[in-house]
Amino acid sequence: MQRRRNEVPDKIRKILRGAARAGATVIADDAKQRVASDAVREGVIIGRSKEVDERITVKIAVKEGWARSLGTWLEYGTSAHFISVDPNFAEGRTAARVNKLDTDAAKEGRSGPGATLVINGKPVGATVFHPGTSAEPWLRTARDVKARDAIQTAQEYITTRVKRSTPTTDGEV
Repeated sequence: MQRRRNEVPDKIRKILRGAARAGATVIADDAKQRVASDAVREGVIIGRSKEVDERITVKIAVKEGWARSLGTWLEYGTSAHFISVDPNFAEGRTAARVNKLDTDAAKEGRSGPGATLVINGKPVGATVFHPGTSAEPWLRTARDVKARDAIQTAQEYITTRVKRSTPTTDGEV
């Protein structure tokens, strides 16, 4: 009996961590439907549940790389900004030359020498002005809209697991 009492907190902790992941899945699935980019949609991941300061958390994120950058830009938008060839990569070449080298390299399946300014297959010069983009929140919106459903799913997960681990009349679990 003493052993069973000592195991209860660990079992409950595992159930709660699983419930957190179940709830996060509801939000992540909705976020995937809302996002406008296939790359971001395919990159959405649910992290491992963690216990920090007696709170169990799960992080919904986007895999590192291009998809994460794009997801952040979609979620929050971007300010107007200038884009130019980084002198560290240009090595004295003009933007047109860097673009040509990069375009040729891409056709051969390799990376070129630097930051290209090729837009729609055309070099655009040493610097281009980007007007910025408005935010298209997809992850925060999913969290806000699906919060109740996520809580309900987590509760169902807990109820199911607790019922499974309830001792039967003959003392078996």
